[in-house]
Amino acid sequence: MAGATLTPYLRDQRPDIGGRFADGNRPSVLTTTVPREYVHRAAVAEVFLTNWRRDDVGWVVSAQWPRAHTFYGPVHGLHDPLLLIETMRQAGILLSHVAYRVPLDHPIMWQRVRYDLAPQALRAAEEPAEVELHITAHDMVHRGTRLVSARQDFRIVCDGRDLASASLLFSCHSPAVYRRLRGEYSDVALANSRKLPLPEAVAPQLVAREHDRDVVLSPTDRPDRWQLRVDTSHPVLFDHPVDHAPGMLMVEAARQAAQAATPGFTVPASIDCSFERYAELDAPSWVQARTTGHTDGDRRQVEVAVEQHGKPVVSAQIACVPTS
Repeated sequence: MAGATLTPYLRDQRPDIGGRFADGNRPSVLTTTVPREYVHRAAVAEVFLTNWRRDDVGWVVSAQWPRAHTFYGPVHGLHDPLLLIETMRQAGILLSHVAYRVPLDHPIMWQRVRYDLAPQALRAAEEPAEVELHITAHDMVHRGTRLVSARQDFRIVCDGRDLASASLLFSCHSPAVYRRLRGEYSDVALANSRKLPLPEAVAPQLVAREHDRDVVLSPTDRPDRWQLRVDTSHPVLFDHPVDHAPGMLMVEAARQAAQAATPGFTVPASIDCSFERYAELDAPSWVQARTTGHTDGDRRQVEVAVEQHGKPVVSAQIACVPTS
């Protein structure tokens, strides 16, 4: 699951749902980013969205991917596919606020995220990539006037080429409900005071990383099982303090486990990730990968499971495509 708690809406902060800011001005596409509060980011540099607008069937959200990024940087000339999931995350949160009127202090939690992409469309160019996410909402559940859960379907275009189809299932709760669900773990300061010491990292090359700081797996006595490495000082995965291991960390762990389980450098051409419960900071989480065979030519299927206290936290099915 993934959640965040931020400042509530103020009366003069409500955006117009047609894509205007509070002062009535409409931002131009790819000249500015959306307000960081609307995507639950503390660092402006980590905001990838630039605009939003209605279309005939839903919404179109514009984004820009940088040519280089400290964490989601291109590898082997390809944009990092998890940049796609982070962009989906931001778009889903943005629309929850500007379209569905979810207050900014209501945590947003994932139940499932999936994509299926064309790896060749990830090719990085000499300019930042222009991305459009065409989004429709389905299975919307309300309690009174408040949105409780929804599924968003995505058609994603990168530099004019079809990149991916994807979906995101999420729920949102009021702060009071979230506190009841989380109990003492809803106290961010208390949760972080109990965090485990940071274990050693596996060799970065094993998971297609260059630096220990970007590795989220720690070795065990088994080559197919690792301890989740939770570095709360990481400036991207922990952009702001949270009370549990965030969803993007769990997806990154699944991706790194799949990479470690397949020889050579591979691209996760599809990911289907389900979130069962929160991963707490005060106990180890264990990541295990199992290859299940090949489909569609050279795609290598990998199943990844994350558990804590012997209970499932995250399960993922990943199709890895080797690339030179």
